[in-house]
Amino acid sequence: MRIAITDFALRNWQEGASTKIEGMTPDELVKLCNAATRPLAEGYAPFCKHLFLENTSPTKAAFAEITEATQPYLRSGYVARREGERAVLERWFEGLEATRAAWLDVILYSYDQLLKEAADFTEEQDVPDCDWGIVSIIGVLEPVEPPMPPITQMRNALGREAGGSGVALDPEAYDQAVAFWDRHAAIR
Repeated sequence: MRIAITDFALRNWQEGASTKIEGMTPDELVKLCNAATRPLAEGYAPFCKHLFLENTSPTKAAFAEITEATQPYLRSGYVARREGERAVLERWFEGLEATRAAWLDVILYSYDQLLKEAADFTEEQDVPDCDWGIVSIIGVLEPVEPPMPPITQMRNALGREAGGSGVALDPEAYDQAVAFWDRHAAIR
């Protein structure tokens, strides 16, 4: 199994990312992924998998609980992750010090899905030569996928031309995500 990084995932090394990777380069992360012995976990669709890596870097957790103490740091706004994508309403903590993540949830898309999405965003890189491409990384406290935010599920349902994956909304997964994200927010 060959894992490579996509240009889209490089946003995880930029300021303002929900999980900003610190203390390792993209190439170092790719080497860790390719050397990992943990099995891939199922994702929200057959083309999506998760690889949980123990975090040996100073990378912080991607989200925190909304409490009376964290509420003053809560912000919201319309965000598009890249040009050509529909902006959606998101909320996040700004200026809140996050705890160090115990795990990195490396989100992978299959080569075939990367090809489909590349056809819709031709200004981005060619699809890397791989079986699985890293599309995002989430700093988490346990090796468990956090629920995909409801707005991300909606973007995905809008289709690839809007920046989503084209996967229809699953009402049960959506309701679980609402229950989680009503009490949590991303940290930037």
